[in-house]
Amino acid sequence: MFKRNFDTWLDSFRNSIATYGYYIDFEKVHHNVEAIKVELNILNALIGSANIKADFEALLKKYPEVLPCIPLLLAVRLKEKDSKIYCQDENGGYLYEFDNKKLDPLISFEQYSYFMEKTGLFDLLQNHVIHNLVDYVTGVETGLDSNGRKNRGGHLMEDLVEGFIQQAGFVKGETYFKEMYIHEITDTWGVNLSAISNQGKMEKRFDFVVKTDVMIYGVETNFYGSSGSKLNETARSYKTLALESDSIPDFTFVWFTDGKGWTKARHNLEETFDVMEHIYNIADLENNIINEVFK
Repeated sequence: MFKRNFDTWLDSFRNSIATYGYYIDFEKVHHNVEAIKVELNILNALIGSANIKADFEALLKKYPEVLPCIPLLLAVRLKEKDSKIYCQDENGGYLYEFDNKKLDPLISFEQYSYFMEKTGLFDLLQNHVIHNLVDYVTGVETGLDSNGRKNRGGHLMEDLVEGFIQQAGFVKGETYFKEMYIHEITDTWGVNLSAISNQGKMEKRFDFVVKTDVMIYGVETNFYGSSGSKLNETARSYKTLALESDSIPDFTFVWFTDGKGWTKARHNLEETFDVMEHIYNIADLENNIINEVFK
């Protein structure tokens, strides 16, 4: 195989692979808002109230189902199993329950008024800082969803590589498989992978496994837009995996990686590049490397 130049290869790495849907998942935002739209419209009755404390307590007693919406007004998303918020001041601390199904029937609604006042929510509602809670929460949900970019980003390279695998004619569940463990590969095709599993003591999952008539390919994918210690660890572990895979006749390890984060970790990546035949980036994918490798 033609000897590639590492510096030239690294120079072709991308700054980003963000898709149009990477920044905000508006479908999820609208779904979340729609789920509590009725409750938010009930709370809209408090906007501009002249006696907001009394109105709030009366509303809460009549419509306790609005209670779980309140943390979201503070951009706090509570977990289903943990629906409490703790607050304290000079008057002490209090653990507020926001699951209306768990409310103590002897609870003082005045305590929730205290919460609303001290957090600034009464002022927000009473003084027309906002005009519609549905619109307001849509904005809150949009902001909260931006925190999901890290999770979405983790799948971008995986999705990109899968697209090229499919373009090459491989079929999911037939000639390529997602998230497959070593023991599943062994059970399916009978190949001995003890060399990369520490004699069966270590379980590893590949992002993809591609199966052709003559070879099984274990595929890892990642993209690093920023530097960090994890990159050096990844490069070292994949170097070891590549060397161990060389002793398995019917198995080949393939790594697709990219991202300018590798610039500061270039030395560890270069060490892996020097010993690993099948390490590629996005430019390689665009140059039809899938068809050259998976034969």
